[in-house]
Amino acid sequence: MITIMEHDAAAHEPMSPAHLAVENGDLRELTRLLDAGADPDEVWSNMALLLHAIDMEADGATQTGEPLDASCTAVLLAYGADPERPGPDGTIPRLFAFHYRHGLAVRLLEAHIARRTAPNPCPELPPAEPRM
Repeated sequence: MITIMEHDAAAHEPMSPAHLAVENGDLRELTRLLDAGADPDEVWSNMALLLHAIDMEADGATQTGEPLDASCTAVLLAYGADPERPGPDGTIPRLFAFHYRHGLAVRLLEAHIARRTAPNPCPELPPAEPRM
């Protein structure tokens, strides 16, 4: 059984700009906000941003009949969203994507989790020296 993410925002709690970008599938705005310092792990109305992205991608494909897309999930992970951080209600992103049959998101999440536990093959670079 698939459980759809429920969020009951109070009328006085407008959607955050990052959540609004995810809701609208606006990757340009989402990227701009994250690049400007928006928290990729932000929570709005009891919904984590990464879970919101997975929900919108899977639900959008179901409603429109279009192929699944994982672009919002990919952007959030690229900007440091924690792929293992559960939402406020305990929902785990990878399991949520799995139950939603969102294989693209599952594979992205698993790849990011694997990279976190693998040793870094690149040595630390020394600080850049100013050119004279």
